[in-house]
Amino acid sequence: MRIKGWLPLLCCLMAPASASAVDIHHEKSLYRNILVYEENGLRCMKFGRHDTGRQTCISLSDPDALVFNPPKMLLSALYLKPNPKSVLVIGLGGGTVSVALQKMYPEMPIDCVEIDPAVVRVAGKFFDFIPGKKMNVFTEDGRVFVKRALKQQHKYDLIILDAFDNISVPEHMTTREFLTEVKDLLQPDGVIAANTFSAGRFHASESATYFAVFGPFYNLQKNNRVILSKKDGLPGMSEIEHNADLVEGRLKPFSIGKDWLLPLISTDVQWPENTRLLTDQYSPANLLNGL
Repeated sequence: MRIKGWLPLLCCLMAPASASAVDIHHEKSLYRNILVYEENGLRCMKFGRHDTGRQTCISLSDPDALVFNPPKMLLSALYLKPNPKSVLVIGLGGGTVSVALQKMYPEMPIDCVEIDPAVVRVAGKFFDFIPGKKMNVFTEDGRVFVKRALKQQHKYDLIILDAFDNISVPEHMTTREFLTEVKDLLQPDGVIAANTFSAGRFHASESATYFAVFGPFYNLQKNNRVILSKKDGLPGMSEIEHNADLVEGRLKPFSIGKDWLLPLISTDVQWPENTRLLTDQYSPANLLNGL
């Protein structure tokens, strides 16, 4: 895989709003500036100004339809685990992934972790994020939550990592130590799905670090990149295709289909042999991405 710059990721998740956008909410939280605006039939949230990136968008005419590629690719984790019994989602945004899972599996416990209580409020007010009886929302740092969950001996069938600030994954959630903690939270046949960078030097280090912790992983790339892995080893494509058939009906209301998702699933990812792993002592995301 040819390594390019970090701009492709920003082009998908972080395209600027046009001059025709109408601002409907703005607030400054402890962590960031939060802006909600509408344009071209979409309602979007972003952290910062109009020329920074979008965190989430929903369609005003069809709120269930997932607009961005990353949430769709994250939910391909169901192709590795079609009937999860418990889910942890780190990073909320507008709550689209968590709400989709809640509607697909209404009796499944879902733990959502978001560091910024203002994001939780905005998601509820403007993006129809309404936790059901089986969903718990924790307003704290994702890594702190993981450490406590380990001490309490919690286990999850599926863990989704979707934490982003306006341009990158928080550095302390990219390291080998953190990913090892996440792996220890998984059931023996549990699955991890992570929204990550698509290119740049950080892409190589991130890939090498995930491989060091989880072993082989599937790689889905559509401007940005999602990593899928399973604690007890990757299933083959025949099993994935079978599982895709099982969950096609669940995913269809959210504008997700196997004809779009399956061709994206690949193990075609490479990095130089001397790539340095990301650790708690070394995780310079800004430098590696040239930010």
